[in-house]
This record gives sequence, C-alpha cells and structure tokens, in this order.
Amino acid sequence: MSILGWIVLGLIAGVIAKVLLPGRDPGGLVGTTLIGIAGAFIGGWISTRFLDREIANQFYDGPTWIAAVGGSLVLLIAYRILFGHSRSRR
Repeated sequence: MSILGWIVLGLIAGVIAKVLLPGRDPGGLVGTTLIGIAGAFIGGWISTRFLDREIANQFYDGPTWIAAVGGSLVLLIAYRILFGHSRSRR
C-alpha cells in the first residue's frame, strides 16, 4: 500500500473514530484528519510490535482497518485529555 493509501485509510479511520467518540474537539476536521492519519500509523506499529500481527499491504484488510481505527481512538482520547478543555480554563 502506498503512502497515499495510508493517508486515505487514516482519513477514514479518523472519521470513524470521531463518530465513535462524538464531541467538540479543538482542531475541527483538519485536526481529526491528522489524528486519523497518525492513528493509522501508530495502530499499525502497535499491531506489529506488540501483537505480532503483520499489517497486510492490502487496502481492504480487516485487521489493518481495526488497527487504524484503534490507533485513532487512542490518539483522539489522548488529544481530548491533553487539549480538550484548554479553551474553558481562563
């Protein structure tokens, strides 16, 4: 899978993570997209490093999608914990 494929996968994974964890996030669509792309890479890394599951080079591989969405969820939760309430703390 090419870099463009990973970016598209990350974009879709970020949207799925946003649907699973609705709420107001600073950054909007651009922030969610970047979190999804980074989450796809991190989910793939966690999957290969700790779960001994190689990521397939196919776009339609189920475990690849699960790893990407899982990584996006982890990053979205961390992002909300770190920056979620920064606007209301004045």
